[in-house]
Amino acid sequence: MKPTSLDIQQQQFKVRFRGFDVREVDRFLDQTADAFAMLEQTVKRQDEELRRHKLEKEEYKEREETFKRAMLNSQKLLEQLKENARKSAEIIVADAEVKAEKILNRAHNRLSQLHEDIVELKRQRIQIEVQIRAIIDAHTKLLEIGKEGMDTFESEVAKIKVVNP
Repeated sequence: MKPTSLDIQQQQFKVRFRGFDVREVDRFLDQTADAFAMLEQTVKRQDEELRRHKLEKEEYKEREETFKRAMLNSQKLLEQLKENARKSAEIIVADAEVKAEKILNRAHNRLSQLHEDIVELKRQRIQIEVQIRAIIDAHTKLLEIGKEGMDTFESEVAKIKVVNP
């Protein structure tokens, strides 16, 4: 058992012949008890401070663990956001490619239709040119026939005039 300052103050020694001065011993014991009490208080205060520091240390460790978890969660979230953004970008690009392909297909279909329309219009133009030539030829023949008829008529009229002066 360790002695306390009270133990030191209450310590009694047997008095013997030619022993120490009792007052001096009591004074020394009082001084020692006071010094011991101060040391006890210092140790108690330091123990309390050490306990408080240990608690603070534990709190700091808990905070550190919390920060580590928060950092890990943030990193995971950041990675998920990056992955989602990458997937979203891939979807947007794929959608744009599909739309572009549809636009190209429509343009090719429209181009093909325009080519067919052009071919049809050329065919119609040729057909109309042939019909117009046929009409012109028919009218030219009619004009020639009419001219021959007029020439014949004029020669007949001239013959009649020669016969009938």
